[in-house]
Amino acid sequence: MKQQLSKLIEQAGMDIPAHQQDQLIGYVEMLHKWNKAYNLTSVRDPKEMIIKHIMDSIVVSQHLEGSTFIDVGTGPGLPGVPLAIINPDKSFTLLDSLGKRIRFIRQVVHELKIDNVTAVQSRVEDFQPEVGFDGVLSRAFASMSDMVNWCHHLPAEHGHFLALKGQVDQVEIDELPSDCSVTGIKPLTVPGLEGQRHLVILAR
Repeated sequence: MKQQLSKLIEQAGMDIPAHQQDQLIGYVEMLHKWNKAYNLTSVRDPKEMIIKHIMDSIVVSQHLEGSTFIDVGTGPGLPGVPLAIINPDKSFTLLDSLGKRIRFIRQVVHELKIDNVTAVQSRVEDFQPEVGFDGVLSRAFASMSDMVNWCHHLPAEHGHFLALKGQVDQVEIDELPSDCSVTGIKPLTVPGLEGQRHLVILAR
């Protein structure tokens, strides 16, 4: 797995220190182990997890502007945990309504000594942060209009919504609320992954 990961990171043109790569592998190992009992992801093979979970998450890193981020509907910590590992100078709040997912993330944070992650069990509409976030991330929302409507209270004044998507659907963009606009669409190249990936950046 180690060789596979470092090769893919190289192919992506990224430079990630060895100790962070070790943490990423540790995360995959824990996800694989816990998955048997907790059913956290439909991806069963750790080698596939490296492509579909780790690489698919970390390619977003270059587009993160600011220092505080919330990953909404994080599931088992995606993309939040991989992004937190390779961005130790930024802080990440990982939000999910399911207790088993949050318990898993807390264990990951504890075992891998990740100190820039806060795991919160809550429905997104019930979570009221004291301060808004620079970026609101999600790779699991059904539609961008749902994301913007349910998470409208989360970005700081100049914060952005960052939606990880496969293909960009113009119908979805047309359905966005009138006070929200697309400020950027970034094609993402994920080594080893077939199909299109995009990051859609939105602002109110």
